[in-house]
Amino acid sequence: MYYAILAYHEEGVVSSWSKEEDDALMTELLRINDRLVREKHLGPAARLGPTQGAVTLRGPGDGLVIDGPFAETKEQLLGLYVVDFPTLDDAVAAARELRRANPTAVYEIRPIMLYLPGAPLETGDES
Repeated sequence: MYYAILAYHEEGVVSSWSKEEDDALMTELLRINDRLVREKHLGPAARLGPTQGAVTLRGPGDGLVIDGPFAETKEQLLGLYVVDFPTLDDAVAAARELRRANPTAVYEIRPIMLYLPGAPLETGDES
């Protein structure tokens, strides 16, 4: 069963970390990621960019692109993991391991009803 582990945090707190603090956290999170990949439990994972660079598409027809998101919350969705575990309890255990590495984050675990793996993304700045 596929699950999404959605990582929430206060964006202002995360952006206040020094490069050294951020690098130390990412090293620990990547250690967990590498283990989950070896055990064939981890699919795509992403660290999202700042919400200041995001836009929201909403409204009828083609929709209107507006600045956003405008969630009335202190926490923002800052990243996600797609994991494959037989039970929700197993996915929760993986989220608890991520939380031990980043104890101030909040993790939401949700079943994925449809998962369609896509082609790898290429960016314009790859050489």
